[in-house]
Parts: sequence; structure tokens; C-alpha cells
Amino acid sequence: MFENLTEKLEGALKRFRGQATITEENIQEAMKEIRRALLDADVNLTVAKDFTEKVKEKAVGQEVKGKLLPEQLIVKIVHDELVELLGNKQSELMFSPQAPTVVMVAGLQGSGKTTFCAKLAKSLRKKGRQPLLVACDVHRPAAIDQLKMLAQSVNIPVYSDTVKDAVKIATDALSYAKKFGRDVVIVDTAGRLTVDQEMMQEVKDISSAVKPTETLFVCDAMIGQDAVTTAKAFHDQLALTGIVLTKLDGDTRGGAALSVLSVVGKPIKYVGTGEKPDALEPFHPERIASRILGMGDILTLVEKAEQEFDEKQAKVLEEKIKKNQFTFEDFLDQLRTIRKMGSLRDLLGLIPGMDKAMKNVEVDDRAFSKVEAIILSMTKDERANPKIINGSRRKRIANGSGSNIQDVNRLIKQFEDMSKLMKNISSGKRSRFMQNLKLPTGFGGH
Repeated sequence: MFENLTEKLEGALKRFRGQATITEENIQEAMKEIRRALLDADVNLTVAKDFTEKVKEKAVGQEVKGKLLPEQLIVKIVHDELVELLGNKQSELMFSPQAPTVVMVAGLQGSGKTTFCAKLAKSLRKKGRQPLLVACDVHRPAAIDQLKMLAQSVNIPVYSDTVKDAVKIATDALSYAKKFGRDVVIVDTAGRLTVDQEMMQEVKDISSAVKPTETLFVCDAMIGQDAVTTAKAFHDQLALTGIVLTKLDGDTRGGAALSVLSVVGKPIKYVGTGEKPDALEPFHPERIASRILGMGDILTLVEKAEQEFDEKQAKVLEEKIKKNQFTFEDFLDQLRTIRKMGSLRDLLGLIPGMDKAMKNVEVDDRAFSKVEAIILSMTKDERANPKIINGSRRKRIANGSGSNIQDVNRLIKQFEDMSKLMKNISSGKRSRFMQNLKLPTGFGGH
């Protein structure tokens, strides 16, 4: 995400490399480039102009102290202003002191609104909540079926009715939630291809009837400034409490994310980063600002890992590694856990500097499937003890997995090397392990 904007901002900030001070002249040229980069990213014109003026105001005459370089100082100022532009701090979902909390979700057709409802329900259930999805899109053919299908995939109940009265469905769902102990009611309202008065009146009537704690507007980040314009049109009619940006994983520009708070006046609460039910993240302004400037996002990577890794399993695995009992079965389990965290390309993008390093490198998630196929073509004995895999066995494994012997040989060699490294780390040979890696100066810690 944000690849184009990141590249152009890096180009503008390169001007300060080798400079002794920040002057009116070099800041002026850099701000022109940054403003151009923001406009190319489809950021609102007024937002782009205000942003560069604030950066310039803070940077000119700024004293560079100690070992701090002008380029480092300007990056910090730009980062801080990006955080401010994106909302300064995370805006969490609000809950009613008296259950159930009602979350009304609005948006145009095709924005990912219904998918977001299911993702949000799954996310809330992970946190101990008991959500109920409500199908109030009585206009679009198969809209209710779509919500039911998504809800089934995440094992969340749906309240629906055959009547064509969305307000009645919403109020009946509220009574149902109170009766059956559902503490969060997520109302999926009707979407249209464009904003129209009939749709607006219906969502306003639903809002009046169920009095939502949160009214979230879902918009497609990939349409840039149009998403912000539509969000403002909804906000002028509804009392929105927050914005949800979907398809952020495909947004190389960033215009919607950088404009919506300034134009609409409401914070971004969630971002959709893929089609899978888990591909939903709370919006953290500081983390997104770091991603835009190519600094990665280690905290999000850690959180993704914590959600998927089981603490008990981790301890069992650690003991196996210490005793040199790590098998291909364990390796396959770890591989599948990593796959649950998202695409490999997205995960690498969260590591500082990795996005730039991998810029021209093709990262194919299908490689996971190939490795999985090779391991599954092994017998249980072969997975438990790879040393017994001789030439004839390798040929059989290659044929069974649709690969070749070179692929099998490569995987077994990589597995053996990885097992040795893991054993060295677990047995306290860290310093020797780090030396053997022959990393460049400054990497690998002390």
C-alpha cells in the first residue's frame, strides 16, 4: 500500500542529504515536490497545501542539534505532520454502557460494506463480544444471502426477515438481541451505486429507530478523492462517528487515507487489507505514517503474529527445537500459521526497509503451496525423520507433489540448515550464530 506516495516522498526528502542546514531555499523546493506527490496521490488540494505549509513553518530555522542530520530532522517533522493529518491517535470503537451496542454501517454498493460487517463481527467475537449481524439491505437482490454466507463463514448469527421494511427489521433485531444476550448489533444498511435521497432517508429512519452508538461509513480507498467526497455527502445527512477504508492493500496512492479526516472531520476507525475474514485492522495513525515513509510497521506485524500463534504450542515447539526433534510436521504447522497472517508481500512490507529492498523482487504466495505439496507427499516416517529420504524416495515425493527432484532437494537442504540455526539459537550459541551470518555492520544487535 502507498507505494507510489512512499517513493515520491523519499525522492523529495533526498534533497536534504549532505546538507548542513535546513534553509528557506532547500525547504521551498522540497515542499513543492511533496505537494506534487500528495496531489498525484489524489490528496485533497487544500489538505496538501496546508500540510506543506505546516512542515515548512516547523522546519525553517530549526536548529539541528548534536549528531542529528537535517535529513533526519525533516523526516521526523514530515512523520509528525502525517500522524496529525491521519488523526493523531487511534480512535477505538465506542460501546454503550447498556447492552446492546448498535453499530450502523452505511456505504455505497461495491465498497465492501457487507464484507466489513462480517469482518467486524469476527473481530469483536475474538475480544469476547457476542455480535449479531442484521440484514437491512432489502433492495439489492441477494444482499441478504451474501450477508448470511459471510456470517456462516465466520460463525456469526444473522437476523433477517422477508418484509421489505428495513426500519422494522432493525428494531425487531434489537429486541431479538436483548432477548438472546447479543451485546453488539451490527446493522448492514442498503447500498446504492450513487448517493440518492431515498437511501439517505432510509438510513436516517433506521438511525432514529435504533439510536446507534456508532455510525460507520465504509468507502473504497482505491477511488481516492471520490471516496472522501462521498463520505462528506453521507456525513452531511447522517451523524457519522467514523470512517472505514476498504481495499487499502490495493491503494498505492493514499489520497483517501490522507484527506478524509480533514475534509469529513471524522476519524478512520478501521482499514480493510484483503478479502479474508481476518483482513481487518484498527487504524493507527502513527503506524500508517511510518508505512508511508517506508519505515515499516513492526507493531502490527507482532500483533498479527500474536493472534495466530498459540502460547502452549510455542512452548512445545521450543522444547522440540532444544532436543533437536523439530520435524517437517512442525515446519508445516508453522508455515500454515504464517499463511493465516496474510500475504507474504504484505508481511514483508511491515518490516522496516524490507519494502524498498523487495521492490523489484517477485514474491509469490504460491511458493507456500508448493512447499506444502512436497511435505504432504512425504510419508509420516519421512516427515519425522528426513534423514531416511534417499534418492528413490525423493523421486517419489517429487512425482507426488508435481515438482521436480531439485525442488525436493532444495527444501530438504533448507530445512536442515534452518534446524541447525534454530538449535544454535536455543542452546545459547547466539553470538557465534550472529558471527556466522556475516551480517553488515549495524545489523543483528549486540
